[in-house]
Amino acid sequence: MRAHEAGALHADISDRGPAWLRTPADVNALVPALWPRSVTRGADGAVAVAGLSVRDIAAEFGTPVYVLDEADLRSRCRDFRAAFPTEDVYYAGKAFLCRAVVRMIAEEGLHLDVCTGGELATALSAGMPPERIGFHGNNKSVAELSRALDAGVGRIIVDSFTEIDRLTALARERGVRPRVLVRVTVGVEAHTHEFIATAHEDQKFGFSLAGGAAATAALKILDEGVLELRGLHSHIGSQIFDASGFEVSARRVLALQAQIRDARAVELPELDLGGGFGIAYTTQDDPATPQDLAKRLRKIVDLECAAENLAVPHLSIEPGRAIVGPAVFTLYEVGTVKELDGIRTFVSVDGGMSDNIRTALYDASYSATLASRASIAQPLLARVVGKHCESGDIVVKDEFLPADVQPGDLVAVPGTGAYCRSMASNYNHVPRPPVVAVRDGQARLIVRRETEEDLLALDVG
Repeated sequence: MRAHEAGALHADISDRGPAWLRTPADVNALVPALWPRSVTRGADGAVAVAGLSVRDIAAEFGTPVYVLDEADLRSRCRDFRAAFPTEDVYYAGKAFLCRAVVRMIAEEGLHLDVCTGGELATALSAGMPPERIGFHGNNKSVAELSRALDAGVGRIIVDSFTEIDRLTALARERGVRPRVLVRVTVGVEAHTHEFIATAHEDQKFGFSLAGGAAATAALKILDEGVLELRGLHSHIGSQIFDASGFEVSARRVLALQAQIRDARAVELPELDLGGGFGIAYTTQDDPATPQDLAKRLRKIVDLECAAENLAVPHLSIEPGRAIVGPAVFTLYEVGTVKELDGIRTFVSVDGGMSDNIRTALYDASYSATLASRASIAQPLLARVVGKHCESGDIVVKDEFLPADVQPGDLVAVPGTGAYCRSMASNYNHVPRPPVVAVRDGQARLIVRRETEEDLLALDVG
């Protein structure tokens, strides 16, 4: 169901749930694919992460709270590094970025992709080596580009002719030769199990391939000789499970690479195929492993390079969600339970669309479990909703919880590491939750909870 402008009562309502959702044999069971790798249910029935009970986390840090399994995040970094040992793996910081996460991914040997001055500032303040930073964005300001040049950022992905001129002028002033990639809009859009290979160049990012702008941009950079053109960049979508879109994208980008070679006798040494690799949010999702992705992407690039008689370029990828998404769950406290005349049971929690906008914005699906205890009650099809003054304030559209769920219970929602904290807001003047990292039974605060004093400090009226 997609939220209706006039409210949830005007949208489709069903008490049966989606076709893929099955009544669980054990309502207390945790589906391993959805949770951080250290999450278990203890003998007392409470969920624990890295040996620490969610009851203790809630008691110390309050709710709502984003809980990050540090060992899980690090292991996913290592999985990508092991799968792509000779390639560059850029963690896409837009998924979730804070200084602690920057340090974790740096220590695990990853590069970092940023797309604003704020993300760049976070990366630099956490000690990320600037040569391992890539800078994205369709409207980088002079100040942002200047800071990137002065810091020695390793590569800048140029996105418009205005940016090429802007960056060229700044580089001349400084007497530097920054490395750049040209972002190419290849006419491929991929999401989940579907991709469409035509009519998708109508977007704000990159240079059009079909219209010739991408070739013009690359040749302009080569001819001017101020910027060092290292290669081409393509990003085709998000939450992708099917590699077919990457095959079409690589074919089109490498055809452009051959066109540039034929025009200027230059073979560009790098190729970035972007990110968008999917994760499991519910039992309907079946994402590929990093090893599978590596095997398929290498095969695609090798075949297309052979077809164009090109040397195989140095490959880069940009996983964000696939690293941090499964490593985090959000812990809430139940405030009210309301049955709507046999149509639906609403379980209201102390957060909502201010800490997870994805359900309302993207019609995203999530799972949930009763986390503070086990239950012998029968499964109840419920909708987990937030506390905001908005009928579309839904956290989990459909999920089976125990029929005895009650105020004071803790409910955990997995798969919230990507974009939830990054896109969090202060809607209804609700302070944003903290982020707590747990490792070896110990919890530490890495992003503190906002307070009402924080909100009022910005209000100078």
